Amino acid sequence: MTLAGIQFGHILDFMIMMPLGPVLIAAFGITTHEFGLLVASYSFAAALSGLLAATFIDQFERKRMLLIMFGLFGLATLACGLAPGYTTLLIARCMAGAFGGIMGAMVQTIVGDVIPFARRAKASGIIAAAFSLSTVAGVPLSLWLANVYDWRAPFIFIAALVVFFITIGSYVLPELRQHISVTPTTGQTRKTHLFSSVFTVLGDANHLRALLFSALIIFSGFTVIPYIAIYAIHNVGIQQSEIPFIYLLGGAATLITARIIGHWADRSGKAKIYRIIALAALVPLIVVTHIGAAPLWLWLACTTIFFVLVSGRMIPAMAIITSAAQPELRGTFMSLNGTTQALAMALASTLAGFIISQSASGKIVDYEWVGYVAVTANLLAIWFVPRIVMHDQHVVIPDVVPK
Repeated sequence: MTLAGIQFGHILDFMIMMPLGPVLIAAFGITTHEFGLLVASYSFAAALSGLLAATFIDQFERKRMLLIMFGLFGLATLACGLAPGYTTLLIARCMAGAFGGIMGAMVQTIVGDVIPFARRAKASGIIAAAFSLSTVAGVPLSLWLANVYDWRAPFIFIAALVVFFITIGSYVLPELRQHISVTPTTGQTRKTHLFSSVFTVLGDANHLRALLFSALIIFSGFTVIPYIAIYAIHNVGIQQSEIPFIYLLGGAATLITARIIGHWADRSGKAKIYRIIALAALVPLIVVTHIGAAPLWLWLACTTIFFVLVSGRMIPAMAIITSAAQPELRGTFMSLNGTTQALAMALASTLAGFIISQSASGKIVDYEWVGYVAVTANLLAIWFVPRIVMHDQHVVIPDVVPK
């Protein structure tokens, strides 16, 4: 649950940028393309930092690394709230992404180290519930703060949350050192070439398949997600004050379904359940990007189903991806996976930003083409999943009891 809390702060920082889109566009006088860059900058920085972290992450104790990265992430988020203009906000978002990219990979790595395969989808469901909680509680609260004060308030609020979760994590998280290579004769950490673990991970064909699978899933979601709020206001006819309801209902629904999906995947097979949910997700991917003017209740029904199914895919998928790694290389692999996912997010939001445009009347044009791109990536991911071997599905990993 502590990891879910840390993930909550990390996810909320990323999620809040999307519903703040209309506010930031008005505040800075920027275009949809520039807003897309603001969203993508976080992911591009996370991709780069994850790649760099992959060269050293398995050489350090997990808990300390996680809390240090979380603290630096909090400082960067505070810098976002204090940014005086678009350029400085863009730089601060890059800093937040750089530390957040490493931190997100660390959370998934610790899940893989600590949780046995038989319960890993359920654990992924609990971590995924952080996404749900951020949408059901964090995003509406942050939007309320933005409406009452200004757009800076949510970032300051998130920075305060970071201080709280670091305090809790320092007491309850266990130290994890068993992954560190030690020389038997001296008992000292074995020195390895800076990029040796990266080359080893990338030299495994199964790792490469899992990374591509991960990229396709993220790409299919993040072509659509960053522009939902903007599309809702300009095309569907939703008011700015009604935007929090999208995240409130979507988050509440996924908060319930995430744990159900995790339990279902552990019981019935992770790949099988992934395929079922991913196929069902094709419907809301098309509907949300094609619907025109609609009453609020219909739009909320569509977006709630969208969040349940599109985010629900990630629960069995992350269990599959985590289990595809060789255990002794899981930290490096998950860092590279974080890089892959962040790069996929950045490319998806950037590509979608260039596909769509705003007409003279203010409407968003060509959003339906974004839906077609998302569906194509989703279908490719469904085709890919049977080709991934889960290394430790028959290995029992003992639970680690916190000190």
